[in-house]
Amino acid sequence: MNQAQLMQQMRNMQAQMAKAQEELANTVVTGVAANGAVQIEMTADHRVKSVKLAKEAVDTEDIETLEDLLVVAVNDAVQKAQAESEKRMSAVTGGLRIPGM
Repeated sequence: MNQAQLMQQMRNMQAQMAKAQEELANTVVTGVAANGAVQIEMTADHRVKSVKLAKEAVDTEDIETLEDLLVVAVNDAVQKAQAESEKRMSAVTGGLRIPGM
């Protein structure tokens, strides 16, 4: 492979990565806790879109439980977003682990 072919291959990979990042920004995952009483919608690039709370999840006498449920739901959404990101990026990089991707 000559240098011109290598540069073209790198440009193609950059374009594919930009497309994958755009797709991730438009992909929404949902993290849940307490059988859906707390739901966090987040894009696969880790931007929170919405927080939904069922009435039974809100007890003004027990805010700590709600806080714990929010943590669980956010962590669930982050894990799902990370998995989606890894899946999309590995398709672009051919499974290579590139730092920061």
